[in-house]
Amino acid sequence: MIKNLNAILSSLKNFEIIGNVDILIKGIQFDSRKVESGFLFIALSGTDTDGHLFINQAIENGATAVVCSRTHNQTYKVPIIKVDDTSKALAEIVTEFYENPSQKLKLVGITGTNGKTTVATLLYLLFRRFGYHVGLISTVKNYINDTELETTHTTPDALTINRLLNKMVEAGCQYCFAEVSSHSVVQNRIYGLEFAGGIFTNLTHDHLDYHKTFAEYIKAKKMFFDNLPASAFAITNNDDKNGLVVLQNTKAKKNTYALRSIADFNAKIIESHFDGTLLSIENREMWSNLVGKFNAYNLLAVFAGAKLLGKETDEILTELSSLQAVHGRFDTIKSAGITAIVDYAHTPDALLNVLKTINEIRIEGQNVITVAGAGGNRDKTKRPLMAQIAADNSNKLILTSDNPRNEAPETIIEEMFAGLDILQRKKTLKITDRREAIRTACMLAVSGDIILVTGKGHETYQEINGIKTHFDDKEEIINQLGIGNFYNS
Repeated sequence: MIKNLNAILSSLKNFEIIGNVDILIKGIQFDSRKVESGFLFIALSGTDTDGHLFINQAIENGATAVVCSRTHNQTYKVPIIKVDDTSKALAEIVTEFYENPSQKLKLVGITGTNGKTTVATLLYLLFRRFGYHVGLISTVKNYINDTELETTHTTPDALTINRLLNKMVEAGCQYCFAEVSSHSVVQNRIYGLEFAGGIFTNLTHDHLDYHKTFAEYIKAKKMFFDNLPASAFAITNNDDKNGLVVLQNTKAKKNTYALRSIADFNAKIIESHFDGTLLSIENREMWSNLVGKFNAYNLLAVFAGAKLLGKETDEILTELSSLQAVHGRFDTIKSAGITAIVDYAHTPDALLNVLKTINEIRIEGQNVITVAGAGGNRDKTKRPLMAQIAADNSNKLILTSDNPRNEAPETIIEEMFAGLDILQRKKTLKITDRREAIRTACMLAVSGDIILVTGKGHETYQEINGIKTHFDDKEEIINQLGIGNFYNS
């Protein structure tokens, strides 16, 4: 794809040009190491490094023009475009370069603390079953129809997401369902995209290492809905205390869903088992393979989204009932009377939801053994709270490593352990090695017991001191319980 630079700058506002921009560019990049001959380099001021420090390197690698917010009084041998905010400029430029791909399909964003991956993935699977060409942008995997693509972020950067949307359009996709993280909103990763709809799941304690305050976290979620066009729909969880807050200033058509309160879309849980849930939606019963109240909310959000995208109730419920749980989300394994559950829960609310679901379903005499940790270089304030929740709702707790990243795993475990009282500590073990922790949980369990392993879910690696090594919670459980070839079945 080759474009005239002058033409793709037409969408920019308040910029200054130094040099001749009536030139052709064949690509855009903000990582100087990936710049090739004929590329436009955009210098981003990131959280870890500043792209302005690498302008000369980008030019040496072949950049024929540079977008930046400052030049430090240096002169360069290529045209310079000065802007106030390079992150917004990146979004505007790549949107123009790829000819506004978000306008050529129906893009629906899903945001909230918990449930984003499940809602986005179920919508993708549902509309594939309806026979549409569909794209998915999620924490676990990206998809263009049935082609699977690796992912590194919940919501990619503006360059990646526009490139991905363009590929979806070229593949004939009519819909794309995308997770929208709070980081992506404030970092302008989704700036300039046109959404056909937005779905809010819930808002609980998370990412305060980045947003600093809960008010700023709410503000980030709200910004997504504030920027939806009047032609879009906005769906919110009316049972969440911040559900209506995030829609306060949206121009989109407002819709609500709920299990407890009056809403545009309501559902009721009739029965709940480890094998699934019987729901009533719009006075029709539906069996789902997904387990728990939190998944009832997810299913209802999916139902509401599909309805507002023009599908009929009966066809939605028929297809929805056949969908399986998302990998790593209340992922259940059974062997010798033991039920093991792998879940991504890495926030206090998500952990509480999973444990409450288990305790609501289990019968007297069944013990709950929980293996839990907390990620390194992330919000430290939630660590003692998560340990308290796990201890309060389990018969035995094993604190272990999650992805310690650049922190000492023993320090993280001690910070979790510090949140426990004397009685809670008596039923808690500290085992730094995650494999050993899972092995211990499996050894302690007897027929009828439930093992919950939380925090990593779908992840197939463990990150320690910047190095990722293979580690799969589900694989470890299967090996310890001696299930043989179950994992690949």
